[in-house]
Amino acid sequence: MNTQYNKSILFVDDDIDFLIQMKPQLEQHGFKITTAESLAEAEQYLKNNTPDIVISDLMMENFDAGFGLAYKAKKKDPKILVIIVTNVANDLGLKFRTDSEDEREWIKADALLAKPVRLEQLLKEINRYFHLEE
Repeated sequence: MNTQYNKSILFVDDDIDFLIQMKPQLEQHGFKITTAESLAEAEQYLKNNTPDIVISDLMMENFDAGFGLAYKAKKKDPKILVIIVTNVANDLGLKFRTDSEDEREWIKADALLAKPVRLEQLLKEINRYFHLEE
């Protein structure tokens, strides 16, 4: 896949190693990446910026921090693609889904991916949402 994206991403995770690992991979595909290591930092960024995409961990300061961020991003602009990445299924046995419109409306995310997340998974969701060719 040689697609060069012209989209901005707010990438939020309290796992700094994950941010460091994924940022250059996404930048190689033409994304402009802003990272945040907490919900508070991400909310501050959203006050003055509107990214095309928000990729966020679910559990950071709070158990449901990613859901709160998804809500705020969609409230700011419903066209923002929100992808939540999480270990919650492995860590706590909880399962959330985004298969139906009702589920996406409830959690305010367009996609939910289980960690560890591969670059190809993220690109597949981005392509699907923006109707891009792979």
